[in-house]
Formats: sequence, structure tokens, C-alpha cells
Amino acid sequence: MKKHNFSAGPSILPQFTIDETAKAVKDFAGTGLSVMEVSHRGKEFVAVMDEAVAMFKEILSIPEGYSVIFLGGGASLQFCMVPFNLMNRKSAYLNTGEWASKALKEAKFFGEAVEVASSKDKNFSYIPKQYEIPEDADYFHITTNNTIFGTEIKYDMDVKIPLVADMSSDIFSRPVDISKYALIYGGAQKNLAPAGVTFVIIKNDILGKVERKIPTMLNYQTHIDKESMFNTPPVLPVFAALQTLKWLKSCGGVVEMQKRNQAKAALLYNAIDTNPLFRSTIPDPADRSLMNICFVMEEKYAALEGEFSTFAKEHGMVGIAGHRSVGGFRASCYNAMPIESVQALVDCMNKFAELKA
Repeated sequence: MKKHNFSAGPSILPQFTIDETAKAVKDFAGTGLSVMEVSHRGKEFVAVMDEAVAMFKEILSIPEGYSVIFLGGGASLQFCMVPFNLMNRKSAYLNTGEWASKALKEAKFFGEAVEVASSKDKNFSYIPKQYEIPEDADYFHITTNNTIFGTEIKYDMDVKIPLVADMSSDIFSRPVDISKYALIYGGAQKNLAPAGVTFVIIKNDILGKVERKIPTMLNYQTHIDKESMFNTPPVLPVFAALQTLKWLKSCGGVVEMQKRNQAKAALLYNAIDTNPLFRSTIPDPADRSLMNICFVMEEKYAALEGEFSTFAKEHGMVGIAGHRSVGGFRASCYNAMPIESVQALVDCMNKFAELKA
């Protein structure tokens, strides 16, 4: 039976990425060695790093004056590195979920971190629309996609201060006007690569403005100067990321990914909205994530949740359990998720409704 991987992260990867990485695990670039055991400073891997950076810039149309670096520590380390490097006395945060809350918490260690707005009052089921961003803040931080609760900011904001974005779970899912951002970061384990590598896109002139001394390893400039080679990078995930970038380019890039993701989301949200057993957890369609589609049983069918979970698993659905903060179900439809798998989930939901409604 075919498995349909809707896991939120680590998540589905393109088959091309899996196949090419598997080959390199056995024999990397004709060296007779595994990519897991070669020197990161050898010419073969340096070429991988250089190509990954170049393709990042090409696919996202990153303008001059920006650097791309690959680090460890996940997005969680960036919650600390961002204020360490950018915040003198004050920062501003939009609180739209679990990860935005954690980023805000870390910023408070470095000065005044202002929560400009929050959707916590309704369990993060919407994106705040009207709020004021303090113009004396050193930067404004947003989390563009909310993996746990299923909301997403699907446009590039115009703000008067430097804009910082955690794009861990929606990078490469749509075109992005990089010029509107001072810094973009994200863990790779959703749309890019296996867990273990973190990408950071930095506008170079945003650095060097804080008054504090920054430890060497936590200083973005260190990693820019050393081209992500200050210490041993996560070699295997970087190699896998390059394969995903190649796949992305061959598919038509972020413009094509946006079309595919919109089609997948429309298919599944329509099924949720029309199926008598289910309802979306996000009332406003404009706020609904294209990446993480969350839904629950209608109240009168709540007792069927466990039965549907078993039914879905028996039909090949993997990883659709909702986060404990929301309950119900979550179908993560990242770039590598084919629309055929989304249709399989819709068919499964409809079949269950025929049996129970």
C-alpha cells in the first residue's frame, strides 16, 4: 500500500533528493568515500556548498548585498542569534503561535522586546491585522507560517524598520521579495532538507550595529567571512538541500511551487468545508496556511476522531495527527507533497463520511 506522508517535520522530501543523497552516502562525487566521511574542506564538498549558495540566490532572486549561510542549531538557535546580532535596545514581535512566542521569549534576554499583537486569545487561529510597529525598534520579527495552528502570512510586508522572518516551513513555497527583508532564517526539515542544517539570508549592511560584543560562534559575520566553514557544517543535510534546490529548479521554481501549493490547499480545504464530519480550525480563509492544513471533527461527530485516525492510517495516511495544542488533524502539504496524495486523503475523508454521516 502506498504511504502518503503528511508529517509536519521532519517531513516529505522529493524522491530525487532521497535518491541522489542515498547515492552520495555510498559514493560521493566519484571519491569512493561517503559524503558523510569526506572533508568539508575538500574540493568536492566546497563545490557543493558553493553551488547550494548560488542556487539559493538564483531560485529566490536574492539581490546583491545579501549573504546566504548554512548553520547548525535549527531555527531555535536563531531565536537567540537574531537579537544578539541585531538588537541594541528594542525589538518588535508579532506573536502568531508557538514558535513566534519562543522567539519573543529569547529576545527579552537582550533588551525590550515588544509584542505588537498576538492571536493567543483565540488559540492562534488567525493572523492579527491591525497593530502599530514601533519605529524606534531595531527590527520587526514575524513567523510567516504557523506549523502547529495552521495560519500563514502569504505576502511580503512593507514596514519602516528592518524586517526579520522565520520562514522555516514555507520557504520556497512562493516567490518572495527578498529586498523587503533584512534577515530570513529557517530550519530545513520542511521544504529543503533533512533536519540538521539551518539557512540564513542576511542583508549585509544590517550587521555591525550593536554595541555589545558577540561571541565568535554566534556572530553572523563570522560565518559570512568563512563562507559557512568556520566550523564543520552539517555536510549531509547541505548536500541534500542542494538536491532539493536542483529539483525545485527543474520543476519551474517558486512560481510553479506556488501554483501547486495553491491547488493542493484548495482541494483539501474544499473537502474540509463541504464534508459534514469535519471543519477547519482557521475561520478566515485568508489566514489559512497552504503548508499545514489543520482540521477537526464537527462537534457532534467528535467521538469519531479516533476511529477516523485508524481508518486513515489503514488507507496509507501518515502523520496527520494534529498537534496536542489543537487536537484533531494536520495535513502538511509541503512542496514535495504530490496532489495525488492530497486527493487520496480527500477520498479517504469522503469514504469515511459515507460510512458515518
